[in-house]
Amino acid sequence: MHANRFRTPAPAPGKAGKRAVPARAGRTAGALAAAALLATVVPSAQAAAAPVPRIDLTVLVVDDGGSAIEAITAELRGSGVPYRTLDLNDPDRPVLTPAFLSDTVDGRPRARYQGVVLPHETAFGPDSAEHTALQAYERTFGVPQVDAYTWSHPGVGLDYTTDGGWSGVLDGVTAGVTPAGRAGPFGYLAGSLTFEDNDPAVSESYGYAGRPRAGFTSLVDIPVDGGGRASLVGEYAADGRRELVVTFAYNQHQRQFRALSRGIVEWLTQGVHLGQSRNYLSVHVDDVLAPDARWDTVRDCTPGDLDCVGGDPEAENPIRMTAADATYAAAWQKASGFTLDMVYNGGQGEQWKAEHGGSDPLAARLIADRAQYRWINHTYTHPYLGCVQDNTTVPWRCATDASGSTLWVSRAELSAQIRNNVDWAVGKGISVDRSELVTGEHSGLRTLPQQPADNPHLAGALADNGVKWTASDNSREPRQRAVGAAKTVPRHPMNVYYNVGTAAEMTDEYNWIYTSRAHGGSGVCESNPASTCLPAPLDPATGFAAHIVPQEARTALGHVLANDPRPHYVHQSNLAEERLLYPVLDRVLADYRALFAADTPIVNPRQKDVGAELTRRDAWDAALAAGKVTAYRIGNTVTVKAPSGVQIPVTVPEGTRRQLVLGTTAFGTAYAGSRSAWTAPELLQTAVTLRLPTA
Repeated sequence: MHANRFRTPAPAPGKAGKRAVPARAGRTAGALAAAALLATVVPSAQAAAAPVPRIDLTVLVVDDGGSAIEAITAELRGSGVPYRTLDLNDPDRPVLTPAFLSDTVDGRPRARYQGVVLPHETAFGPDSAEHTALQAYERTFGVPQVDAYTWSHPGVGLDYTTDGGWSGVLDGVTAGVTPAGRAGPFGYLAGSLTFEDNDPAVSESYGYAGRPRAGFTSLVDIPVDGGGRASLVGEYAADGRRELVVTFAYNQHQRQFRALSRGIVEWLTQGVHLGQSRNYLSVHVDDVLAPDARWDTVRDCTPGDLDCVGGDPEAENPIRMTAADATYAAAWQKASGFTLDMVYNGGQGEQWKAEHGGSDPLAARLIADRAQYRWINHTYTHPYLGCVQDNTTVPWRCATDASGSTLWVSRAELSAQIRNNVDWAVGKGISVDRSELVTGEHSGLRTLPQQPADNPHLAGALADNGVKWTASDNSREPRQRAVGAAKTVPRHPMNVYYNVGTAAEMTDEYNWIYTSRAHGGSGVCESNPASTCLPAPLDPATGFAAHIVPQEARTALGHVLANDPRPHYVHQSNLAEERLLYPVLDRVLADYRALFAADTPIVNPRQKDVGAELTRRDAWDAALAAGKVTAYRIGNTVTVKAPSGVQIPVTVPEGTRRQLVLGTTAFGTAYAGSRSAWTAPELLQTAVTLRLPTA
């Protein structure tokens, strides 16, 4: 059933585009009930005497290859909601018939899908047998339908835009969540959202805002000329069916879609579905207590790097936090309500102290404030822990012995670096979790192209020291994988560089990387197909605040809104001198808190919790892909079965109770107006059984 669970590829960010969609005949009036999300599904009058139907917790996605369907599919996939894709561009696809949509199990009518996502309301053709079969199915079982992107017309319960509505480019437009939207599927939003406008020269989103007709309830709207407001997202109820009508174009990366995607899924599933979603943000500050090299704005390189010719790296004014920077960090955390992870090198701190008269005010301040941070082992002195590096060439290569075999850093050295750093923290009264590790430069793990395999001693050294979660670079290895008994935790690198202490240095290096050779840059952006060159170099005086901060904040917030728990990582240099990290994080937190209600806070997990989350997701996705999950709703009872040992993510309305062997208990934790959790059958149970609240 889930064989094509991960079929849809991810598009590149960009313009969502506009598309005209054919109209259809109007419908009679209906109304949105606030209790609809909790209502028990009731069959049609003709089948009133039949047993209450079984509704399988799977979504049917009808795919036309457009960005809107791609976006909704990405949201389902990312939050763990089972779905089946019907590809309209596949000539051999199944035909949508009554038998495809429903059957009978144990004498009970079964709806195979709890919700249907269409590219637009007449995806199969308005007069086709498939269109008729789908509408009959939706009426019979009370199954909702999302029209992923259509235009404003009477066939979806809206006036034409020429009748007091509006159509055009939505870039920079602020839309509002209506009272019905706040009371319904979009209650987790603070009240308004602004459409992205990342490039004034490009139209990024187009929309049709229409005035509602009878039977239509607007959930998200905008003001229009002549007074009043017109809908961009709303519910159309008529003919015993319900449709969520979206009349603006989008792709999965755009903030306006990411903000609304949770509510689209909640509406589609009536608030009851497998999978769960959170908005995560953790920030690891690497190299704490160690100095970082400084970018040379004349030579356009970093002294100490093999490709940086000339100069003495030991005399190049390295960047290191001061006690005042540590005091500021603690105060910022308290004011922002956000906790940083200090990824520390105790041995580097001891070396600094020895070289500076036996005193280190930075270490003293951080240790005094140790309880205000989370701490992660970054090895004692931050050496490279993979192969033995041969630095006689640029780029470096792995050294080999006389027989040509690769030379590796030994298991004893690996273990000492891990163990000594933990011992240092314990001696200072710092609480550190031995199961977490970040090696210097993520070394020990494979590093292409020079080192295509892990250090063969790494897994043993991790086991020797009780390490279960070791960090990796998400830009190189986005998937979690095993390293012996341990697993990786991919981290997003933030584009606030380790080797800069001032905004001018940051902008200079940014220009070197992101401008063409013709503009004095390195040309890397020209040769890398994944990169884009700036049209002109940024102004060193204003480029950081005007361009880099909003760009990096937008990227980080995109991860937060995509249910992505992977941590971000920066370096202690970004908390030093001009403290470049804070403007980025301040922007992320401010934009987030302006967008979401108080019941949808940022979740700030530590590394081991991220590792466990990714592990659960992989096991869940594998179970879905293998068709080994059975989940359905009969009236107000939800039943879920999965393979033994597989945790099950479930999202349900407030008031849901979990059935125990004896009695019930409240289910899940509250988030975004729902209850959700990873769960599994209790002892002596073979399934998870939940009792939904009555409407």
